[in-house]
Order: sequence, then structure tokens, then C-alpha cells
Amino acid sequence: MARFQLRRLRRRKLLATPPPSTWLPILETTLPMIGEMSGEHKRQLFGKMQVFLSEKNFEGCGGQEITEEIKVTIAAQACMLLLGRETSIYPKLKTILVYPHTYQGGQKGMFGGDNGESARLGESWECGVVVLSWNSVKGGARNFEDGHNVTFHEFAHQLDQEDGAADGAPILEERSAYATWAHVFNHEYKALVKLTRRGKKDTMDRYGATNPAEFFAVATETFFEKPRQLKSKHPELYEELQYYYKIDPVDWAEQ
Repeated sequence: MARFQLRRLRRRKLLATPPPSTWLPILETTLPMIGEMSGEHKRQLFGKMQVFLSEKNFEGCGGQEITEEIKVTIAAQACMLLLGRETSIYPKLKTILVYPHTYQGGQKGMFGGDNGESARLGESWECGVVVLSWNSVKGGARNFEDGHNVTFHEFAHQLDQEDGAADGAPILEERSAYATWAHVFNHEYKALVKLTRRGKKDTMDRYGATNPAEFFAVATETFFEKPRQLKSKHPELYEELQYYYKIDPVDWAEQ
């Protein structure tokens, strides 16, 4: 109990700690949309980043050196998924592995690619590890309107995996919310599968038709990067994601 209380106090202090002077200049270069966020959202973001960076370990792979730019850019995008939510900062996540470019994968218990060995942009492992290609992270952060963001994608998997099952249904605030969530997500997932089989395109990437877990991750990417299109084409899905993430990215797009 004492250990838990000390951890909570330390986190509370970190949440209120002003960010280092280097963070904003880094993000203005690597994550330009930071300029569209309100002062309050930036304050929340930087506080959650303080906790994230104090508790998570970064390791370079394939010759990649871990720099402040890498840590700040990844932490900012990971913590954007937590804005507006009173939640732990990825409680199961321990380590972020960063490769310079695409890499060969094949880890069991992961999401982000096929189960066999193949070139990967990122993965999320149920044992508390996220793997990312730095080149892909940079590309997704700089282009914030194409609906593709590997950091959002893999950290959405981490949120989905918090209850132990990567099934497209993260932990919701109220038990009564699961029925509506399941109805909307099942309907939207099946609709995307049908479109994909017909060779037709949707606001969401066709990779979301792989399985319900990938659908949630792809829907998250689209929610944050193409909010107006998603809200127009899939209003019920948008409403469920807004309920979960406790934020409306349309506000950013309209600023």
C-alpha cells in the first residue's frame, strides 16, 4: 500500500512538472500538429509525457541510437491517446524498442503484422513491449492527415491489451457501455470486411479488416488523423471512439 501511495504521489508531481525547454522545439519539428492544440491540451500532454518517460524504457535496435528527439516524439503521440482520460499511463508497457527502418518480425503474442517473419513498421507485444520503426514514426507524425500513424496504431493495441485480450474492446468506464460498443464495432468491422473483399476503399485503411483488434487500431488512427471524414462517414463509430478517448479531434482540425 505504501509503495502504491508513493508511486501515486510521484506521478502527481510529474503531471504538474513543467516540460523541459527542449520539448516544444522538438515537437514543432517532428509533430507539427502540436501547434493546433490548445494550451490546456498541451499542458495535459506534457504532464502525461513526464510520467511516460520516467517509467518506460527505450532501447535502440539495429544500430539505432536513442535520442531525446526519439523519446519525446514517441511519447507525445502515445500520450495523445490518453488526453482527457483519467487513466494509468500504459500500466502493462515496460519497453519501447526502436529500429531505424523496417525490420524483420516474428514475435508471438504481438499485433502489427503477420505472425510469420516479414518486414514490419511496428508491433505491440502482450508482454509489455512496443516495437517501432523510427523512420515510420517520423513519417506518421509529420503527415497528420493521411490516416496512417504507426505510433497511434501500436499504442492503441496496448490499450486494447490492458484487459489481457486483444479483441478490439478496450476497458470501458461503465459495464453498460460494452453492449453498444460491441454492436457498433461489430457492424462497422463487418462492413469494412465486405468493402475490402469487393476491392472498394473506405475512410479507414483496409488493414482494419484483418481482425477486430486491427480494426480498433486502424479506427484509432483515422479518428485522430481524419476526424471529419470519419465523423461524416461513420458517425456511430466516431461517437464510440469519442466516448472512449474523451476528446474530439475535430476541434483540432477546425482550428
